[in-house]
Amino acid sequence: MRDNLFDKKIDIADFRFDKEVVKVFDDMVRRSVPGYDSMIQMIGLCARIYGQDNTNYYDLGSSTGAITLSLALNNKSKNNQFFAVDNSEEMIKECKKNLNKKVDNLQAICDDINQVKIQNAAIVVLNLTLQFIDVKLRSILIKKIYEGLNPGGILIISEKVHFDDELTQNHITKLHLDFKKENGYSELEIANKRQAIENVLITETKEDHLKRLRDCGFKETSCFFQCLNFVSFLSVK
Repeated sequence: MRDNLFDKKIDIADFRFDKEVVKVFDDMVRRSVPGYDSMIQMIGLCARIYGQDNTNYYDLGSSTGAITLSLALNNKSKNNQFFAVDNSEEMIKECKKNLNKKVDNLQAICDDINQVKIQNAAIVVLNLTLQFIDVKLRSILIKKIYEGLNPGGILIISEKVHFDDELTQNHITKLHLDFKKENGYSELEIANKRQAIENVLITETKEDHLKRLRDCGFKETSCFFQCLNFVSFLSVK
């Protein structure tokens, strides 16, 4: 369904992944996030290299299940359990519907990812998820994931980032705005969505993410995908 949630002048509450957002989520994210489909594809391909037999794969903040599906379609390992976790009941309902008969050994769970136990993990993904977590809780979550990963297991984080250099930030912001306009969003829709999400989505710099990953124990981290201000990090335990 096409996203037109923000095409009217309305009083806007903080952004929530409610039933109305879930209906248009896949359209919204593809028209708002540069390189989104390539991001999903590249994360899935990592399962071919880093998958392990008899282990668990976690999609934390799974939304409608695109990451879980990509991991499953690319998985060459045996006897794996897939955990799709989201704190939105509506998202989990949509995820279950989308992945029905497509992903074996699936557990789609409605829960706070900060409370979910990570164990025997080969792959954990936070795709456009960490940015919605309280900044003070991010290191706690990453450390928990690190401890739940098997040796050789990976954490993939995809995030919207900002830049310390003002000129760079201004140029990237303009390119991102133009990207959304090219995908059919009006200036009113862009402004309304920004107003709705600005107190919910808190960005950091690439350097902030890399430092946190090092501090939480990861010795090997690379930025393996970037399109404008959207970045994917691959960290290996």
